[in-house]
Amino acid sequence: MVQRQKGNNDAAFDLLQHCIQLNPKAAEAYYFLAQYYQLMKNDSVAGQYYLKAAELEPDNTTFLETVAQSYVNDQDYPNAIKIVERLYSLDKSRDDLLEMLYELYQQVEDYPKAIETLNRIEAAEGKSERLSYAKSEIYTKQGQKQAAIDEMKALARQYPNDLNYKGMYADMLLRNDEEEQALRLYNEILAEEPDNTRALVSLRSYYRVQGETERVDSITEIILLNPATTTEQRIYLMRQMVGESERAGGDSTKVLEMFHKMLQQPQKNADIATLCAAYMDLKKMPRDTVSAMLHTVLQIAPDNASARLQLVSFAWDDKELDEVVNLCQEARQYNPEEMAFYYYQGMAYYQQDNRDKALEAFQNGISVITQESNPAIVSDFYAVMGDLLHQKGLTQQAFEAYDSCLQWKDDNIMCMNNYAYYLSELGQQLDKAEQMSYKTIKADPKSATYLDTYAWILFMQGRYAEAKVYIDQALQNDSDSSAVIIEHAGDIYAKCGDTGRAVELWQQAQQIDPENKILIRKIKRRKYISK
Repeated sequence: MVQRQKGNNDAAFDLLQHCIQLNPKAAEAYYFLAQYYQLMKNDSVAGQYYLKAAELEPDNTTFLETVAQSYVNDQDYPNAIKIVERLYSLDKSRDDLLEMLYELYQQVEDYPKAIETLNRIEAAEGKSERLSYAKSEIYTKQGQKQAAIDEMKALARQYPNDLNYKGMYADMLLRNDEEEQALRLYNEILAEEPDNTRALVSLRSYYRVQGETERVDSITEIILLNPATTTEQRIYLMRQMVGESERAGGDSTKVLEMFHKMLQQPQKNADIATLCAAYMDLKKMPRDTVSAMLHTVLQIAPDNASARLQLVSFAWDDKELDEVVNLCQEARQYNPEEMAFYYYQGMAYYQQDNRDKALEAFQNGISVITQESNPAIVSDFYAVMGDLLHQKGLTQQAFEAYDSCLQWKDDNIMCMNNYAYYLSELGQQLDKAEQMSYKTIKADPKSATYLDTYAWILFMQGRYAEAKVYIDQALQNDSDSSAVIIEHAGDIYAKCGDTGRAVELWQQAQQIDPENKILIRKIKRRKYISK
């Protein structure tokens, strides 16, 4: 045991085997050896050793429970039952063992024993809904209809003031084909308590099976508008209603009318409005209609991040940047931990050329990052931050942001491209820049931007012939005729000794960017000039 506590499992295993050699009746040695065999995936020997320990000490409940669990794991339920019965005989206070026996007897379909076990539990706990219903279920499986009915009848009689038990009694009558008596009980319940949801739901199910559509619709509306109906029951019924509507052709009129009736009542939560918005989206209703319902969700529950995020997505798609900013600003009050709102707000400000506010939004978003945060979103946060910081002339901080970006997602190719290019402009860490840039052209070999970056880094390294190969590919894929790419091509051709082609390319670039003074000087002097 000392070796075991020290974590020296090999030594402990050897010593335990020696224990058995010294004393073949050492139950505890078999028990601990069984654990080691279990760790070694030798379940057969482990089971034998657990059983041996229990046989040597038949009153040791720890050993017996382990054997019982082993039998259960092996689905050897008859032997498991024998052990659990033995355990219960040793300790009659163990109600959990009776529960286990009930489950085991059901597994072997020994229903009389299962009933007997439930009676033992009932003797200890007293009559209850759970136990009576469980017994009725077993009687029903056995085809003992009257016994199933009598069990629920006895429960209802024991608690005559609880109409739920009367409803359960009626349900059992209905399940066992005693329709007339069941309907009489439901009507008695509703006469005493007209908004009894349980009875209404049961009646609705009955008339639904009978195909009495008008009665089903009438009861459905009563249930849905009943203040006593729980949100879960409303959601369940509305999902049923939607399913029935779709199977019947998909006319949304009746469904939407029901949603609006419910939403005119005071709402405890936003679940109904959320389901309505989802239904509208399913039916591909106009976006402004869905948006109005999502706003209703937020009126009820302003901290509903999902609804607000969907509204942000709509506004982003419609390029309503002010709306994106406003929605995200409100979200930051109710959902300060949700990074997506900082991201969208920052990107909206970025699109509006408000770099200071964009940077502030991203920096605030980073403050809520945790180990559980989505790596892709965090990576994009740092990537855009790096771009913003570089545009503000904060080069070192930009590079730190890019490094953080790549720590979260080492294949963020947009970040790698920008990082590599900015390093090459400074002539710094060109080997690192070349490695990053090479990954981008492997990921997207048709990107003129990535090809241009790689060609330019090779140029900065003095590898002009290689640079020419990649800049030619960049020109072939440059559908936008970028002045920067064309100028780079001219620079590379100049260094390769093809001055005529270089001047031709510089002239093309100047037509796109006529204010570029460096280009004018290059053309005039017919040679490459660094900035």
